[in-house]
Amino acid sequence: MPDPIRIQFVCLGNICRSPLAKAAFRDKVESAGLEEHFEIASSGTGSWHIGDTADDRMRATAQRNGLSLEDHRASQFEAEDLEQFDHIFVMDKSNLNDVLHLDENDEHGGKVRLFREFDPEPDDYQVPDPYHGGRKGFENVYDIVDRTADMLLHRLVDEYDLEEHIEERGSVGEEG
Repeated sequence: MPDPIRIQFVCLGNICRSPLAKAAFRDKVESAGLEEHFEIASSGTGSWHIGDTADDRMRATAQRNGLSLEDHRASQFEAEDLEQFDHIFVMDKSNLNDVLHLDENDEHGGKVRLFREFDPEPDDYQVPDPYHGGRKGFENVYDIVDRTADMLLHRLVDEYDLEEHIEERGSVGEEG
């Protein structure tokens, strides 16, 4: 079996958007029976939340939608991650700039993309940071992340020719 496809989701503090994206994408991967084909991580470009749990409001939002962020501990994106991961999906243009800034020799930029490039309703291609807002902002982020993770998995299944590996638990995109 080939090495797993290594995916990293990145936001600012790694306590709201990227942990949710990791959990939502992992849930979709598991629903399709593809967990052995993926290694999924998340991190933040800033260092101030290293070791912290996910934001309480995001944990509650995730739980209301059947996901768990209880085991999450924030980590910081490092330059070495550019080499170690096959795909790096950032939540906004500021994160994109911060990650690409670490690519000193411009070798890995092709694997760094805005997460919402895969959103069927991309708006400005950025996942808004709900940190300073209320419940509605967190629910909006969940909706964005859920539909984008679904489309991202579709794209990666096609790109890596994984359709034949999808188990009977349901195919990609089916409601479970």
